[in-house]
Amino acid sequence: MKFAILIHGAPYSHQASRSGYLFTRAALAMGHEIYRVFFYHDGVYNANQSSVAPQDEADIQNEWATLGKEHQLDMVICISSSLRRGMLDATEAERYEKTGISVSPQFNVSGLGQLIDAGINADRLITFGA
Repeated sequence: MKFAILIHGAPYSHQASRSGYLFTRAALAMGHEIYRVFFYHDGVYNANQSSVAPQDEADIQNEWATLGKEHQLDMVICISSSLRRGMLDATEAERYEKTGISVSPQFNVSGLGQLIDAGINADRLITFGA
């Protein structure tokens, strides 16, 4: 089965991120395909490479980045949500003349069209968070 995953929650303030990560990892382990993981609203914070998790907690951002790299996942953060929250990749930092780049290179910044495309091309769109 081909899944598209939608994550609405931030990594440490909502269970959505961790649940979505565990579901995605389990689906891959069972041989399913992940068409795209789309991070929306506060879910864009999962792409924050500047965040540092305490030693006794799971590093959810790093877990997503590692999973994406290992499985060549298409992981997209919503451009509107990311700009509102100061989450910039190199392109957006240059466009808005900002110095900080906070988006991990494993994630792509794009629009809602990528979510629509994922919903059309996947067998199931699974949403985590509200």
